[in-house]
Amino acid sequence: MSKPLPWKTAWITGASTGIGRDIALQLAAAGVKVAASARTADKLQALGSSVLTIPLDVTDPAACRAAVDRIESELGPIDLAVLGAGTYTPVAIDDLDPARFSLMMDTNYMGVVNCLAVLAPRMITRRSGHLSWIASVAGYMGLPKAAAYGPTKAALINLAESLYPEMREKGVLVSVINPGFVETPLTSQNDFKMPFLMKPEEAALRTIQGLAEDRFEIAYPRRFVAILKAVRLLPYSLFFRLMARAVLKTR
Repeated sequence: MSKPLPWKTAWITGASTGIGRDIALQLAAAGVKVAASARTADKLQALGSSVLTIPLDVTDPAACRAAVDRIESELGPIDLAVLGAGTYTPVAIDDLDPARFSLMMDTNYMGVVNCLAVLAPRMITRRSGHLSWIASVAGYMGLPKAAAYGPTKAALINLAESLYPEMREKGVLVSVINPGFVETPLTSQNDFKMPFLMKPEEAALRTIQGLAEDRFEIAYPRRFVAILKAVRLLPYSLFFRLMARAVLKTR
C-alpha cells in the first residue's frame, strides 16, 4: 500500500478463500488488526497467527453478535467491516430447487443483515466506522444460470443504496463492492468463458484501495463494468439475445 490505511481494526467475513482471504492478508500485512471469519476453521488457520480467526456461520444472528463481541474485546472497536460470506451454485432451468434459492438468500443477503444488525448500532453510537459488503456485477441484471445468486446480489446493492444516506449523516460510511469474474472456488463451477477474469489478490487490492478512498461503489474491472452498465440500457429483445449468446452459447 502506498499510503497508510485509515483503519485500526477490520473484520472480514468469508475470509477462508477468494477475495475475502486476500483482503484479510493484505490488511494484516499493512498493519491493520484483522479478525477473519468463515465456516471452515482449518482454512482460517492458514491465514497465520497475525489474524484473529473466528469460525462463524453468518446465518446465525446470535453467533454474529458473539463474534463481534469477541473481536471488540480482543482487538478494539471494529472500524472497517468487509462482509463477504457467500455461496453460489448455477441454477438449471429444469431443477428449480427452492432449497437452493433459500440457502443463497440466507447466506448472501441475510448473512450481511445479521452482521449489520450488530455492527451498525455500535458504529452509529461512535459516529465512525466503515461498513461494506461484497455484492457482484451479477446484481446489475438477470443472467442465465444465476436465478438464485443474482437476486441476492441485487438485494445487496439495493441495501447499500438504501442505507447510505442516513448512515452518512450519522458518521458511518457504507460501500458496496461489485466484482466481475474472479478466480475462486465458486466461479470454477461456471462452464462458460468468463471475460476479464481476475486473480483474487488483484481484486482484494482494488477493493482496499476503493475503501480507503471512501468510494460508495467499488466495481472492477472497469471496462467490464462499463460494458455491463451499457448493456443494461439495451432493449430487452437485444439484451436477451446477447445474454443467451454469452452464457448459454446459443446464436
